[in-house]
Amino acid sequence: MEDIMQSLLDRIQDDFPLSSRPFLQLAAEFGNTEDEIIKRIQVLKDEGYIRRLGGVFDSKSLGYTSALCGAEIEECFIEEATQVINSYVGITHNYLRNHRYNMWFTVTAGSESQLETILEEIKHKGIIKDLLVLKSIKTFKIRVRFGLKEGE
Repeated sequence: MEDIMQSLLDRIQDDFPLSSRPFLQLAAEFGNTEDEIIKRIQVLKDEGYIRRLGGVFDSKSLGYTSALCGAEIEECFIEEATQVINSYVGITHNYLRNHRYNMWFTVTAGSESQLETILEEIKHKGIIKDLLVLKSIKTFKIRVRFGLKEGE
């Protein structure tokens, strides 16, 4: 990987510019154009180095509620279930596991009743055999930073 790509990854995972034109700010720092920085970030996404680029907020302190859900879904309905579940704005993670509850996802909503409505809608699509809803009792946040330069 080119040095600029490594440096760009280091910069955006730790201290993404909060401005109306963050890519222009990064361009100035890296001696590039705004379009070139956007293209480089797109390449990093396309190659799988970046899965998501966005803010992380403490949803609970903003008045939201969330749950981790385990769904038991027959293999033949996995694709359909993925489309249904991912169609909701509040779904932040969705992944498969080799377990009775083979699809796990997190859902965040503006209120407890909104959360229940989303889960009821998902259940009533008829593709989930069983749904396990786990509400958090205590939140643990682990900050992970991947240093890409040698020695980091």
